Amino acid sequence: MTRPYNFSAGPAAMPEAVLRTAAAEMLDWHGSGMGVMEMSHRGKEFISIYEQAEADLRELLAVPANFKILFMQGGGLAENAIVPLNLSSAGTVDFVLTGSWSQKSAKEAQRYCSPQVAASAQDSGFTSLPDPATWQLSSGARYLHLCSNETIHGVEFHTLPDLQALGSDAPLVIDFSSHVLSRPVDWNRVGLAFGGAQKNVGPAGVTLVVVREDLLGHALPACPSAFDYKTVADNGSMYNTPPTYAIYMAGLTFQWLKAQGGVAEMERRNIAKAELLYGYLDASSFYVNKVAKHCRSRMNVPFFLRDESRNDAFLAGAKARGLLQLKGHKSVGGMRASIYNAMPLEGVQALVDYLRDFEKEQA
Repeated sequence: MTRPYNFSAGPAAMPEAVLRTAAAEMLDWHGSGMGVMEMSHRGKEFISIYEQAEADLRELLAVPANFKILFMQGGGLAENAIVPLNLSSAGTVDFVLTGSWSQKSAKEAQRYCSPQVAASAQDSGFTSLPDPATWQLSSGARYLHLCSNETIHGVEFHTLPDLQALGSDAPLVIDFSSHVLSRPVDWNRVGLAFGGAQKNVGPAGVTLVVVREDLLGHALPACPSAFDYKTVADNGSMYNTPPTYAIYMAGLTFQWLKAQGGVAEMERRNIAKAELLYGYLDASSFYVNKVAKHCRSRMNVPFFLRDESRNDAFLAGAKARGLLQLKGHKSVGGMRASIYNAMPLEGVQALVDYLRDFEKEQA
């Protein structure tokens, strides 16, 4: 049976091969007599799963030795509190506002520090990115936060800013939830990266945190022990019971990515998928994408029908063609196609074919 193409922004589609492996191992992992969900997180079976997942992620993202990889809970949204609890020292933190998620981050951070808006793209309706040369950076800021890919508005930093070149010693913190493992990370420019797994890594439940060692050990007294990065790092992400099954699924995804050729190959595929979809949207007078070309997301492609009275018919026709979850976020409307690593080029081609056919039908 051919599976539909799922364009959900998250929880999102996972590689079919990963799902089949998980299904085959559901009742008995590698002859252990247990499913992964039944294992002790401190038993040798799960420890081997965890260690392999960590090693594979370090390899895939070329994470330097002086960074710790943490598998935590709470999702990217909780990290909006956990990061300032660990890094802010209740001082000033700079934020670059590029869409809904960075706005949420700044709002949450005000509970624990003094957030300052270094730049904002709100005047553009979050359809572009502010030039780093125009950012107003605070003297003595504890860090600068940006969401390197905005899932809702569909903007992406294709190159991370070099804060030192901008005259700041603050570490850069990125929320890479929605494009992690879709492209390399320049760790020379990053102090901490975090991301929920449910877009490009695996099921909801595990949150990735990659943090430079010198940033550990500065948590505010109010920070819960289970969210203190140093405590989590010192205990190998086992201070509390970790989300074991989500880590296992993430590990299977890491193995799948390695088999595909790694992050460099995924970036090549993602560029090809994005170019195919944006190319059709740009050539059509029936649809419109409002995002500036230089910062269009490769992962999340929002678009609109010029005649929005046809939206319901469009979505019904898409579902009939096996193209699922194309409705845009309620805050912006329209449509959105999320084309993460697990979405094959064939899925994007099927969407483009439908876009063309629907346009002809409505002409």
